[in-house]
Amino acid sequence: MLVDRWRDRLIDISWFMRCLNEPIARAANLEDDATGRFWEGRFKSQALLDERALAACMAYVDLNPIQSRLADSPETSAHTSIQRRIRASQQQSNMHPIELLSFADNPRKNRPEGIPFRYTDYLELVDWTGRILRDDKRGAIPANLPAILVRLNIYPKHWTYLAKDFESPFKSLVGSVHNVKQACEQLGKCWVQGIRHCREYFPEP
Repeated sequence: MLVDRWRDRLIDISWFMRCLNEPIARAANLEDDATGRFWEGRFKSQALLDERALAACMAYVDLNPIQSRLADSPETSAHTSIQRRIRASQQQSNMHPIELLSFADNPRKNRPEGIPFRYTDYLELVDWTGRILRDDKRGAIPANLPAILVRLNIYPKHWTYLAKDFESPFKSLVGSVHNVKQACEQLGKCWVQGIRHCREYFPEP
């Protein structure tokens, strides 16, 4: 039935991405008077299962302009959430962009809904990581290690790798092995690609 088909499409991320990407590609090709593929490759969909995976993915996206040599600092990284947050906080103390989820401090009982970090911790982490990426100091870990890495139990050299190559080692599920196995049980999967990397980069406390 037509209704069943549309219901399936409403929960199909591949169909959503097709509807989103196709008109953008057509418009870009028309503007550039070009033909052929516009996007570099097929999209990736990765489930972030815990706060460590969330922090790594957020930093990877926010630092993408610095890694690509398009910006020198988080505040000059165009089209990133961290730039919007910095500009909002500069305009008015303790403000955050209304279109973005706010930071809700570290996990605790009765914590309000939001990203489970302190904004200042995340800002320090991104700035620290951005300096390493910009200076191309592979494996060079400065003494002023952000406390958030210690709390998240992420080894510094693992963090610098994740900030540069987050998409490479993981396929669909990202988090600790315990959380990945739980997700597999819920999804009816026996095994998920990338679990070895989850064990390496997100070790159990």
